[in-house]
Amino acid sequence: MARIRGKDTGPEIAVRKALHAAGFRFRLHRRDLPGTPDIVLPALRTAVFVHGCFWHRHEGCRNATVPGTRTGFWLAKFTANAERDAKNGAALEALGWKVVVIWECETHRADRLADVIRARLPAPGALRRPPGSSGNPSATPPAEW
Repeated sequence: MARIRGKDTGPEIAVRKALHAAGFRFRLHRRDLPGTPDIVLPALRTAVFVHGCFWHRHEGCRNATVPGTRTGFWLAKFTANAERDAKNGAALEALGWKVVVIWECETHRADRLADVIRARLPAPGALRRPPGSSGNPSATPPAEW
């Protein structure tokens, strides 16, 4: 398991390319957030996790198999992974963040990945402020000025 990459995996890079092509701007691996999300969209307060189907048990996916040897070890590992995922997701939601999971099997085809992103995230410009608005309430002078 020492050779299993924790970041900058093929599926994660595919998601980053698709997000950038769709106009999203993001940060990577924010360690100050619970679970260190793979991708963070600060403007949308959204944390994106790119989960491997095998490691995180993507239900119904053909890649979510259980090895034939040391089955007890693997089942305990998968259970611990699922519990950790749930705990981190709940902690992020408690802080006001939206949690989005993109599965490894959804990253294999660029057209399907673009559809997944459109379905799970608002359009990149959807939350932009109207022209002339700085978004800073203290920047507006008081009415008596």
